[in-house]
Amino acid sequence: MYIRQIRRWWERNWLQLVLMVLALGLAVYVRQTQGNLVFELYGRLLRPLHANPAQQEQLENARLLELESKVEELEQQNSRLKQLIDYQEQSKREGVIAPIVGRSADHWWKQITLGRGSRDGIEKDFIVTGTGGLVGRVIAVTENTSRVLLLSDPTSRVGATIRVGTDRSFMGILQGRGQNKAVMEFFDKVPDVQPGYKVFTSPYSPRFQSGLLVGVVESVDLKKNPAPEAIVRFSSPIGHLEWVMVSEGKPALDLELNELNEVNESDLDL
Repeated sequence: MYIRQIRRWWERNWLQLVLMVLALGLAVYVRQTQGNLVFELYGRLLRPLHANPAQQEQLENARLLELESKVEELEQQNSRLKQLIDYQEQSKREGVIAPIVGRSADHWWKQITLGRGSRDGIEKDFIVTGTGGLVGRVIAVTENTSRVLLLSDPTSRVGATIRVGTDRSFMGILQGRGQNKAVMEFFDKVPDVQPGYKVFTSPYSPRFQSGLLVGVVESVDLKKNPAPEAIVRFSSPIGHLEWVMVSEGKPALDLELNELNEVNESDLDL
């Protein structure tokens, strides 16, 4: 009877007993081998998830190249911003330094969006300058952004003047032609203007203060009809700017156009 009870117990528990013995034996083996078998199995299971040495080196080189590019970009931005600050100090103008945050490929030479708005004190018709000279004017403002009409936009028209000596100047209308150039149509029939002369905003401009540098004369066509004209290259690299300065425009009541009877106000600074 005792043997029969042992047999029944064995039939019910033999599998558990065998598993227990195997587990105990495995534990003793792992302890004696310091877990080398387990680590080896673990490594083989995860090996497909790890890159080989060559791939790992490529990843590290890519990360290094990315970091170097970021450092180089930051250095370039710092240099451009420093140039703008230096220009601001030299021109003795006060304004808001604003980053260019939007530029459409279809309107690259027409409009830009700045990352500053009414919260920073910017208003419509404020003027925008960059390193080298005038860039455009603000035509729309939100709380955090401003939209700027560039001088290079064909719809942009600015009263301009070219000074020759201390007592002579020639005035006209400057209209954008896309890219980094504009055409200046003179009021004089035979302006004494040559390539290399500097172009400034006119004192009769209703939107811009006079004396703002606009560009440099590249060529002059005295035979152009209905009036002589000059091709002007902007002094500020409008197509490559990343930072600009925004400042107040000319007061609306400060209009001196009455002194220029032959010029209609609608022809200036549209």
